Amino acid sequence: MTSTDLDLCYLTATEAIDQFKAKKLSPVELMKALLARCESVNPKLNVLTYTFAERALEQAKAAETRYMKGDTRPLEGVPVAIKDFHPVKGEITTFGSLVYRDFRPDNTAPTIERLFDSGAIMHCRTTTPEFAHSGVTKSLLWGVSHNPWNLEYSPGGSSGGAGAALAAGMTTIADGTDGGGSIRLPSSINGIFGYKPPFGRNPLDREHPRETVLHYGPMTRSVADAALMQNVMSGPHPVDICSVREKIVLPQRFEGIRGWKIALSMDLGYFEIDPEVRRNTLDAAEVFKELGCAVDEVDVGWNYGVLDAWQTHWEGLFAGIAGDLLPRWRYEMEPFVVHLLERGLSHSAARLYRCNLVAGDMYKALAPILDKYNILICPTTAVPSVKAEHRNDDPDFTVNGKKVPAYVQWILTYPFNLMSQCPVASIPSGVSSLGIPTGLQIVGRTFDDLSVFRAAAAFEAAWPWRNRRPSL
Repeated sequence: MTSTDLDLCYLTATEAIDQFKAKKLSPVELMKALLARCESVNPKLNVLTYTFAERALEQAKAAETRYMKGDTRPLEGVPVAIKDFHPVKGEITTFGSLVYRDFRPDNTAPTIERLFDSGAIMHCRTTTPEFAHSGVTKSLLWGVSHNPWNLEYSPGGSSGGAGAALAAGMTTIADGTDGGGSIRLPSSINGIFGYKPPFGRNPLDREHPRETVLHYGPMTRSVADAALMQNVMSGPHPVDICSVREKIVLPQRFEGIRGWKIALSMDLGYFEIDPEVRRNTLDAAEVFKELGCAVDEVDVGWNYGVLDAWQTHWEGLFAGIAGDLLPRWRYEMEPFVVHLLERGLSHSAARLYRCNLVAGDMYKALAPILDKYNILICPTTAVPSVKAEHRNDDPDFTVNGKKVPAYVQWILTYPFNLMSQCPVASIPSGVSSLGIPTGLQIVGRTFDDLSVFRAAAAFEAAWPWRNRRPSL
């Protein structure tokens, strides 16, 4: 691949659209470059399940014609990678599981349908762990996915394939879902931008009605691209009773944040934090100070009860959706998935309801902080990454030499799935000695998407992250 083709693979969507409109670049040229990149690097990474080269090129030619006629849609001709956990009508959607290896849904998830209707072209599907259950992307069906910055390590999960594909220049934009950090975690580990919208902003699929911890959202290489995707994906939809009527339109350029007050929590009250993550988080806080913001360290005061509440909720929803698969499929599922389902089936309705009480207490602690400060910032992960073969049930997993639960206690994302109405982004904060990026979460007040994007855009302008690429 020539350096020119590689540069095409790392264009943002906004840059590509500008070049399409100026007739300096054809959607066909961009698609060919990306398909070649996928063919070249996916054998090393294993982050794609299916590709659609012939059809994608036909759609790119149709997009080229629309640009010639001046009849275009917001994402016309932009290549998008769709997570293999999201229903696409008529296309094999495996959910990362042997159970669904040949499954073809009869519907498309609303946000995906909106991306397609806006002109985006699906050229590939990205890997996910079985039923998106894990922060590490590996499955019995698809094998182990690898981080493009360091192949020994994981690209995160559950949208790990999407994060790695963006970092490796295999797609222009990607979509993800976030039930415990599945957008923000792989965004951090792959050095990209990821956004968990507030619950109700983006409609859910038909399979998860009224599910408060789950969010569909954008994964991109720039803040402007995420705003472009959000404007397409968001808004009320007849499939989702919880999708809010208010439609927020994000701008492509954002006002500055001089004079803002920013709260910093390094550990949310109960996480062990790796020294390199701590250093990069403090460096990111200095960038905000240089932008004219006051940054104060605060005590959020949460504790391990948050982990118990999120995990109980997560296991309960999982068992409700997939628990009836156990009699037939128990021995063809990941053992840890079986463990989660069995735990979920054992929870009482009363215990599940108590998760709401914990979330209420969490917000009592967080709300006064968000009332006083414009945003809260904290690390996205407690360690830069974990090994590609990481075990969710590893009894000897440590951070800073202290044993912590190996499942999700190395990520600081899942508490904000209980705080589901708070918008949260992950932006790159630096690079670790492993060569793997680290991330910073930006947490906004409930339904205040704009402030999160303003802060992210200001940071991106002051500390650009796109000049780094993994050396595959």
